[in-house]
Amino acid sequence: MALEITDATFDEVVLKSDKPVVVDFWAAWCGPCRMVGPIIDEVSTEYDGKAVVGKVDVDANQEFAAKYGVRNIPTVLVFKNGEIVNRQVGVSPKKVYTDAIDALL
Repeated sequence: MALEITDATFDEVVLKSDKPVVVDFWAAWCGPCRMVGPIIDEVSTEYDGKAVVGKVDVDANQEFAAKYGVRNIPTVLVFKNGEIVNRQVGVSPKKVYTDAIDALL
């Protein structure tokens, strides 16, 4: 399962990570988000120990969604050394996410 990331933990979990970080910005009411969620969970399991994979519920945690210009969900951001290196908006195949991580490993 992907890690639940909040505004309170974002800095420590995402920005200070020494591993690549995949963050899925989502909401419970978002239909396409429910399609991406299981994919993100699979990626989390496959890359355990190699990358951090988490989710941010934008209804409960708006600070970093706003900071990074997340206007549509699902949006998946990939971070390396605290910087965004990849942005995917909408539903994408699992390979899009794994390729983004593999490019950073």
